[in-house]
Amino acid sequence: MQSVLLDILVSITLPLVMTYQLALSALAEPTRRHIFETISMSPQSVGSVAKELPISRPAVSQHLKVLVDANLLSAEKRGTQNIYRTNPQGLTELREYLDGFWDEVLDSFAAEIEKQEGLPE
Repeated sequence: MQSVLLDILVSITLPLVMTYQLALSALAEPTRRHIFETISMSPQSVGSVAKELPISRPAVSQHLKVLVDANLLSAEKRGTQNIYRTNPQGLTELREYLDGFWDEVLDSFAAEIEKQEGLPE
């Protein structure tokens, strides 16, 4: 019974783990992070992003594919172009992961304050 419950838990949580791992990995590369930050300011096509970078248009396309696969960007077909924009769902998943660390920090801070308040002066 315990093994079955563990299998169910893993099957539910593994996609979430993979999502934030892909996002962190995608953003670890400086050029890709710059592309993400540029698109987060306003949706853009491959060509408009490539104009601002010292890399080829195919290289920009490859970086965009990684960001889309990591669920950080989405692409919308507009005529012959794809317009890329940030994907709020992917950002929410990444933020939830990072917020977990913040919760741990706050809990540790609160425990330390309580511990110090209990000490005689």
